[in-house]
Parts: sequence; C-alpha cells; structure tokens
Amino acid sequence: MKTYELWYTGETPFGMENVALYTQECDTPDNGWEKWSLPIGNGYMGVNVFGRTATERLQITENSLYNPPVWDYADRCNAGLNNFCELYLDFGHDFSCVTNYRRSLSLNTAVAKIEYTYANTRYVRECFTSYPDRVLVVRLSADRSGALNFTVRPEIPFCGDHLLREGDGMGKSGVVRAEGNRITLSGEMHYYAIQFEGQVTVLHTGGSLTAHTDSIEVKGADSATLLIAVGTNYRMESRVFLESDPKKKLAPYPHPHKEVTRVSDAACKYSYDKLLRRHVNDYRALFDRASVDLGGNIPNIPTDQLLSQYQNGERNAYLEELYFAYGRYLLIASSRPGAYPANLQGTWNQYASAPWTSGYWHNINVQMNYWPAFNTNLCELFLPYVDYFNAYRPSVEHLADEYIKAYFPNQYSTVEGENGMTIGTGASLYYIDGINPPGEGHSGPGTGAFTAKLFTDYCAFSMDRDRLESVAYVANLRMAKFLSKLLEEQSGGTLLVKHSASPEQKHNGAFYHTKGCAFDQQMVYECYKDTVEIADTLGIKDDFIESLRRDMARLDPVQVGASGQLREYREEVCYGDIGEEHHRHISHLVGLYPGTLVNRNTPEWLRAAEVSLNRRGDVSTGWSTAHKICAWARTKNGNRAYDLLQVILTKCTLPNLWDTHPPFQIDGNLGATAGIAEMLLHSHEGCLHVLPALPDTWECGAFEGLTARGGFVVSASWKQRRVINLTVTARADSILKVCVGENTNVIELPIRAGDTYRVI
Repeated sequence: MKTYELWYTGETPFGMENVALYTQECDTPDNGWEKWSLPIGNGYMGVNVFGRTATERLQITENSLYNPPVWDYADRCNAGLNNFCELYLDFGHDFSCVTNYRRSLSLNTAVAKIEYTYANTRYVRECFTSYPDRVLVVRLSADRSGALNFTVRPEIPFCGDHLLREGDGMGKSGVVRAEGNRITLSGEMHYYAIQFEGQVTVLHTGGSLTAHTDSIEVKGADSATLLIAVGTNYRMESRVFLESDPKKKLAPYPHPHKEVTRVSDAACKYSYDKLLRRHVNDYRALFDRASVDLGGNIPNIPTDQLLSQYQNGERNAYLEELYFAYGRYLLIASSRPGAYPANLQGTWNQYASAPWTSGYWHNINVQMNYWPAFNTNLCELFLPYVDYFNAYRPSVEHLADEYIKAYFPNQYSTVEGENGMTIGTGASLYYIDGINPPGEGHSGPGTGAFTAKLFTDYCAFSMDRDRLESVAYVANLRMAKFLSKLLEEQSGGTLLVKHSASPEQKHNGAFYHTKGCAFDQQMVYECYKDTVEIADTLGIKDDFIESLRRDMARLDPVQVGASGQLREYREEVCYGDIGEEHHRHISHLVGLYPGTLVNRNTPEWLRAAEVSLNRRGDVSTGWSTAHKICAWARTKNGNRAYDLLQVILTKCTLPNLWDTHPPFQIDGNLGATAGIAEMLLHSHEGCLHVLPALPDTWECGAFEGLTARGGFVVSASWKQRRVINLTVTARADSILKVCVGENTNVIELPIRAGDTYRVI
C-alpha cells in the first residue's frame, strides 16, 4: 500500500476561536478548527490537533456530553453536543522564528505529527488516540538534551448556568485540579445531569515537574508523554431513551472517576513505544484491508496546495486515492465496537452548541455514514450503531404504538410488538424521534425503512448469521409491521402510504405532504422485500410474511413522468411541477441507491433515474454530491459519477479534506468513499460486477479488499480499461457469479469459505 498522508507547512491559523454557537459567521477562511486542524479519534473520543508552536491546542470531544436540541428563529437546530475539553500546551516558540516546520496526519498509522526547528533544536510532537487503551497519547521530544520546557493547561470550555438563554437548564460547571503528575477535570452538564471527568497524566524523562493549581509545568526535560482519558456516566441502554425525566436518565449510573482512573492507570503501565505499537497494530488491522490505486504518484507539495491545484483544474489521481483512504480513516476514528456510533460530524465538535446538534439524522445522514463500512471492508464499524439500535428499540416501538393509536386506530393492536416500530429524523444518545403527526414535519415514514436497510446490508456484506436473525430480521419485521398499517388501498388496488413526504422537499415555500411519494413507496418496497428474503433464508413462514409477499406487487414504487423522469410524487407530470428543481435531497432515487429495485433489469426505470439526476443538477451540498456519486455509479455511468467526485473535491472539500455542507459534516466524506468503491464493484444485481462504472480517466489502476454482498472480498487490477487480474475470497460457502466491465456474460463457480480464487 502507498503512503497516504495529509501534510502542511504552516500551523493551523487562528480565527473564530472558542465560539460557543455555530453560526454562518463562523464559516470564515481562517476558521482553524473546521478547515485546518487534523482529526484523530478512537470512537471513545475525537481530538483536533492544531500543530501550533507557541501554544498547541488539542480540542477534545466526547460524544455523550450533550444538551437537548433547540430550534431558533432561523429554523436552525442548536444545542446538542458540547465541547469536552481544550488542552493547551505552552511552549513559547514564536512561529516567526521557526524553520523546517511540518504538520502531518498519517493515514497508514493514524498518527498526527508536528516537527520544527526552533533555537537550533529540533522538536517533534506525535499524537494518536488508541482504541485498545482508550487514551489520547501525546509524545513530546527534542534532539537536544534538557531542551523541553512546557506547561500543560486543560480548560473546561463554556461553563455557566445556561447555554442559549436564561433558565434553559442547559448549564455546565466544572473544576480543574492538578496534583502530582496528573490533572483532573470534572464537572456536570446540568440538563441531563451528565457527570464528566478527564485525566491528563504527564510522564517526563529528565528535568523537573511542578504541579500548580490547575496546570503542570515541565522544565529541562529530554522527552515527555501525556496520556489523556475521558468519560461520563452515560450508558447506552434502553432506560435512557424511555425515561422522560431528563434528570433521571443517568441517575442510576456511577460517576466516571473510577473508570477514567482505571483507564489512565492501565495506560501508564506501558511505555510510549508499546502504546504506539498497540495502537498501530489495531488500526492497521482495519485500514490495511482495502485500498484503491488509480495510478497517482505521491506528490511533494502540501495537501492544501494539492487540493488548490485540483480545484483549479489540475487533476491528480493521488488526491482521489487520498480522499478514499481518508474516508475509511475517518470512519475508523468515529465508530468502533463498544464505543459510540458516528454522528453528523463523526466524533468532532468544538462548539457549545453544535451544527444540527451533531446528532443522528435518519433521513439520509446516518445511512450515508455507514455505506463505506459495507463495501470497503469495515463491517464491524457498524456494530456501534447496532448497539445504539438495541438501546433505542423499545422507545421506537412505544412511539409506534402511540402513532397507530392516534392516527390509525382501526389498525391498532393491543398485542405487544404488533404495531412495529417507527423511526423519525432526529435522534441523539438520549432520545429518538418517531415520525411527525400527519401533515407535519418534512420526512415521511420511509425514514424507518431507510434505517432498517442498514441492517440488511450489514448482514449481506458481513455474512453475520447471528445478527441476521437477532437484528436484521427484527428491525425489518418490526418496521414492516408498522408500515403495513399506514397503507391505504386505492381504487385500482394500489397500496399507498397515506401520510407521505419526500425529505425536506418544499413546494411554494412549505414542506409538501401527499400520498405515496416515491421515497416512502420505494422504502416500503425495500423493507418488505428484505423482510421476506431474510425470512426465507431463516426458514420462517407465517401469514404476515405471506401478506408482505403479496402486497409488494401492489406498492407501485416507481413511476415515470412526461419528462422521462422518475417521479418524486405521483401527482407530478413533468419534472419540476412540484418541489424545488435542484433540491439537495434525491430521496425519490433511494430505490437506485442504497436500494436495489432500480437496476439493469428495469432499464426504463434506470433511464428515468438518469433523467432525474441530470435535472437535479450537480452542484449542491457535500453530502448530496456524495449521494449522487453513488447513484450515478449504480447507473453504470462512470464518467458522470466521476464528474460528481470532481465536484465534491473542488466545491465541497476543506483544506484538511473534511467535507462541508457547509458547515463540516462527515457524511459527505463517507458517502463519497462508498461511491468510489461503488464505481469499481457492484453486487446488488445477483452477481459481482467488476469495474461497472469505470470513468475514462481511470484507464489503469487496481483495488484490493473491496467487499460485496455474499461475503466476498475482491481485488482486481486493470490496464487500458481491461481487467488483467481478479481474485475473490469467500467468507461463506457459495456460488460465485462474476461479470467484468461491459461484458454481461456471467462466470459461475462454486467457492468455499476461506478460499481465494483467481478468476482472471
């Protein structure tokens, strides 16, 4: 594998520092946190490394430090995730006197590094977040004995008795105390009574260490290692979602002091080299599984210049490879088993009131976060969301009961579980929404089926038989039970979702509500199909499954309009009759991606999807552009998919390669990464299709370790657009079916679990 690295020759610039509330004013060219800082993370915490020489800033996020959402006058969702800690390291090295400065993030090792020369001494700073040891590790060294002098100053930001306005109950309090070689930050977020603690342990070689009231000073050292552990009293359990009193949600859980101390003490037993080894071995076991080589040469210019050149029309294949590798890196940093699932900003937030709360949004964003987990060989990174689902499931079943009782009383069942479950748009680690009452909100009940699709895909790619029954089947069955009660039979026998809306789409300035919009109908169809297929695999037969099998044919999920478009609404005649013509969502195309009902076996629908994609336009928000890459890849039009990849790199990518909506959102990075994989490998049409959407510009290249439905791991190389090597490894006994490029002939051969076959 090549070396993939982000690197820069300047420290992170200053601009809009310590802003409590995200506003458009924060979106300035010198906003260091969003545009220039380098993100590291291990699922338990996210850290932004600034690389400054006078005073280093390490901003730390812990995803359970959360306030409820508040909608303001500008229809913006505020509050939510809160900045855990600002860790400052004072060195006093004036950047204007520094030479040979280099700031980097290695994607091969997940280590951020800052190095420079000051006063004839070479200083090196290395930072990583260890998943096996659950700590942030900072190594400080100098090439001259006794030259290391610094002060460690952690701060708890944004303390006060309220957040947005007096009496809102969203205050925060805390204290910082230093004793010996450890600094402890402890406090409480008032609204949910979240108790939090962080510990900074300073281990030095040579020189002296002095603890002050809230800081530690080191003088004359040869080197030093800082170990930072964080935690709260949050538990991802069902009772947290079911408890209505915010002060009681976490009441039974212990203060985090004991656990944070245990983690800190355990990490202190290892040398820096051992901590680094454990981190790198763990990380590379995931990152090294897959790669894409598009023939790019490693450049000798910084990443911001490389991006700038690309944005000015100088295409560089290495940047495209780097972007793919970065997406996989960001997911590994944001979502690890046993920790939290990735949120709207992954696991990074500097604000007291985060953009769109840094929540879990189920009308596209959560789904997009996990698409690359499936097709880029990172399936276990979806398990934090599985844990999250198991925690919130009783709550969404209760919400389904309430919804059916209120709006479909004739369909209400008193039998536990028979009303299924409903998932609305917004969620956090403390609550989850059901769908809005009829005629309200902006997203229809298809959001729940959209979410259930994740569990189907996880099992299809991972071949996790245990979770197929306990999670994927349960999620789809419960969702199908709920959705079946919302369908109204029309005069021709068609079944339509009675209260339907295409996510966030407006007509004449208001959210548009209807019956049977494409988003809802397609997702009901996908949910029914997945439920039936999983039941067949598990050998489950009952009357409800048979009713789903019959009713699928009555859903009429795709209609073609007079413009040749795939209709977003049944009452739409020509494209643009209803809704915003260039709306960011392409919700009426979810049956194309991530769904599977629009495919090469439905050529008229496929052509209609292309018309809709072209009419929607290419320029949009980052995450929307990423979805369009995936959608164009599914049409097998590689050049159009590549057009959108260029759009996301030229219009929607910040200097640190974070995706911008604006503001920064992780879903664009992750969705585009999945889109690149989708251009190179399909598995949704009953066979593996290698290079199905290869753009002209990728004439030669290779990929390793991409994954496909059926548990296949695929590697290939090609020259002049012709595959010259293709190997497939199976995770389960199966019949391997493969077609290559534009050739529609299918190669079939039996394959056993664990075996690798060279097909070409």
